[in-house]
Amino acid sequence: MPIDAVIFDIGNVLIRWNPEAYYDSVIGPDRRRAFFDEVPLHQEHLRVDEGASLRDVVYPLADRFPHWGDEIRMWHDNWNDLAAPDIPHSVRLLRALKDQGTPVFALTNFGHDNYPRSQEAFPFLTLFDREYVSGRLQMIKPNAEIYAHVEADCGIAPERLLFADDRPENIDAAAARGWQTHLFEHPQGWAARLVAEGLLTPEDAA
Repeated sequence: MPIDAVIFDIGNVLIRWNPEAYYDSVIGPDRRRAFFDEVPLHQEHLRVDEGASLRDVVYPLADRFPHWGDEIRMWHDNWNDLAAPDIPHSVRLLRALKDQGTPVFALTNFGHDNYPRSQEAFPFLTLFDREYVSGRLQMIKPNAEIYAHVEADCGIAPERLLFADDRPENIDAAAARGWQTHLFEHPQGWAARLVAEGLLTPEDAA
């Protein structure tokens, strides 16, 4: 089935999302493990993906755990160090698709106010023809409603969409609706899939 649009997840597909690595570099692995064991940062961050302001989640959490206050506020204040660096080969693939006229969309669990901050740090995140950002939509992967919204908004049949995401549950939810999918593990595999679909030449995908 021909592909009419390619859809990228962002975290761990185009930019790294591994806050633990940032904290390891700042406070050391031992202290970071104690920090994450006590403070439910990832759980609280789901509220950001669902539509809450990053600051409105992080700063009250710092008040709840004052002995970790500085470290918690880094989650907001140093956002572009947490959600970094870029994944250069994936970025090249995005640009190659865009350059040859293939529609490229973003479908991402991302906050409405920190996404623009990441776009400023990584201008390639402004290249998408359509952006489906969970915090703006107040819908989140892998819930079916966000995939249905994409289909309704873009008007493309599910089987003509190709979606890359690093989380199996997000891929499974898309596949259940008939989307073409790729579980992203490394950019080389994604490049090979785009070549196999006839969307890029091997040279363009290198």
